[in-house]
Parts: sequence; C-alpha cells; structure tokens
Amino acid sequence: MTIAIIGSGAIGAFYGARLLKAGHEVHFLFHSDYEHVRAHGLRVDSVVGEMFFPQVNAYARPEDMPECDLVLVATKTTTNGLLEKLLRPVCGPDSSVVLMQNGLNGERAVAGLGLGATVLGCLCFVCCNKIGPGHIAHLEYGKVLLGHYRPDEQPAGITPELDRAALAFESAGIAVEKNPDLILARWRKLFWNIAFNGPCALLGATTDRIVGCEATRQLARDLMTEVRAGALSVGRDIPESYIGDILTFTDKMAPYKPSMMLDAEHARPLEMEAIYGEPLRTARDHGVELSCVRTIYQQLVFLDQHLRESR
Repeated sequence: MTIAIIGSGAIGAFYGARLLKAGHEVHFLFHSDYEHVRAHGLRVDSVVGEMFFPQVNAYARPEDMPECDLVLVATKTTTNGLLEKLLRPVCGPDSSVVLMQNGLNGERAVAGLGLGATVLGCLCFVCCNKIGPGHIAHLEYGKVLLGHYRPDEQPAGITPELDRAALAFESAGIAVEKNPDLILARWRKLFWNIAFNGPCALLGATTDRIVGCEATRQLARDLMTEVRAGALSVGRDIPESYIGDILTFTDKMAPYKPSMMLDAEHARPLEMEAIYGEPLRTARDHGVELSCVRTIYQQLVFLDQHLRESR
C-alpha cells in the first residue's frame, strides 16, 4: 500500500517506520526535522528492535507528496486548522484518512472538509517520545484500535475500509483491535487521557507519582467518574469497573510523561481543547456538567496562555 504520514513526530514516525519495515511505500511529511532526516535518515529505538533507515521518502510540503491509499494523520490537534491544506494533496476518492490523534470530535472535523475520502479513527496505545531530530524512543506497548467514522456518529460496524487499514498495521506486526463503535472507543480512551494528561502537566509529575499519591489517585478516579457520565450522555454506557481497570493498568506502567506534560515542558501548545474542551462541550450539549473536568480544563487554559507568552 502507499501510505502518507502527516505529522512525523513520535507517533507518526514510529508507526510509519514499522509500516516501512514491513515493505509498504511510506511517505513522511516532516516539519522541523525535514533537513535532518534528509541528511541523516530516520532512527527508532524500540523495545521490539532498533530501526534505522538512512533514506526515507521525506517531504517538507504536502503538495510534493503523491496521492496515497492510507493517510495517517499524527499531527497535534492544536494544528487541526491546517488539516485541509495538509490532506487535500494526498487524498483521492479511494483514500482512507486515519486520524491518529487524542481527544474527541476530530473525525467530525475531517469529515467536514469534503475530501471525498473515507474517515477512520485510530487510538494508539503506545508509549513513545521524540528524543532528537529524526530520533524516536519507543518504550512500551504499540497496539492500535481502529474504527470507521459515520457522520451520524452511530456505530459503523466492521467495514471493508476498516479491514483494509487493519491489514496494513497487522502486516507490520502491530496488534490491532477493530471496534464497531468509534465514538464509544474515543470515550473509553478519554478515561486515561483526562485522568493523567492534564494533572501530569499541571503538577509536573509522571504517571507513577499521580497514582502513588492518595490525593491525586482520587483526583484521577473523580475525573474518570465524570468521563463515564459524559459518555453516558451520548448513549455510551461504560462499566464503572473500567475506572479500576485503568488505575491498575497505570500502576503497572513504567514512570511516564504523557504528551501534554512533555508539551508543557517544551513550552508547546497544549491539546486541552480536544482532550478536555470537546468532551466538556459535548456533555453540556446533552445536559450533563463535568465540574471536575472543567476545573482541570480551566487550569490548562491558564497554563497554555502562560506558555504562549513565554515563547
């Protein structure tokens, strides 16, 4: 398959490298790393084995890229205003756009661009960070969950387009879960992202410290209780026991800095709208207020403004 990676940071470069190693034709869109990768190649230090490619199909502009079968979007949600410019050159009527972002309602935005492509969502369960130009460290996990987006936001089932995207990931040795209800999957992923991304960024604490302190462990539990209420407001009933499952999962993780914490440390824009703002507004539109989530969101708005002023 021909595959475009739009946003070749930690997530995009890791999965793109796996797909390239599996023999797919992969085209990487870089931002600040373009010149370095052109000169020195792409390196991924991974728990499943080091990958180094001295030459890759690297681009600085989407206009220079070919139309592709799969278009994996791994940009930060803070740049989603640029999606039409980034996607139109690489999308055709038979393309599938696979949105590999955190948060809620991103697929809705992509579908609204009128690209004529199929829209899929991809939830990445992976710990990886960019540690230098063209250099990624993969620490743990790697599974992806794929779902087909329907404009009415009802379950789409397992479609041929979903199967085709799953086959590409599976060919690269990546574990894949095909989910018939993408919106349900998005809310389930929000349990961890809302409980840990914001608090880690605000407190400057890795995940092990959040779950290791009784006060912040209870905060994580309170946040997830509200996420469950938000999901229920849109007709997605997630068992209360899932909260305990998430805490147990995080207990077993190696100490980790979530993406929002890393963004705060490097004075980059925070993804608080996709991860906190959209769930808040969606629940409110359905008559449910998430007061604890709102408090974290308001603090992140302050932090984001402070970071912008300091750059």
